[in-house]
Amino acid sequence: MSESVSEAFSPAISDRICGHMNKDHGDAVLVYAQYFGKVSDASAAEMKSIDAKGMDLSAQVNGETVPVRVNFDRTLKDAKEAHVILVEMLKRVRPSD
Repeated sequence: MSESVSEAFSPAISDRICGHMNKDHGDAVLVYAQYFGKVSDASAAEMKSIDAKGMDLSAQVNGETVPVRVNFDRTLKDAKEAHVILVEMLKRVRPSD
């Protein structure tokens, strides 16, 4: 594999994934914060960045912004794999999706 993990998750790729998730899948981002980030009382969440090991979110809890780190159960190779694991994580929480 010629590209390093850092190249696979450049800031531009992280920004693109985060922008898409926050715009089109805000409900999923909230699930990640509540379930995987163990912030069950979060009322809203935003994906701030994503890398090969996990994602950084900010969650709204009782009117305060709380940083949340969610680690993946494996190291990802690229953005395509990020899509796969994000869907897998949701299916663990909401099997009907």
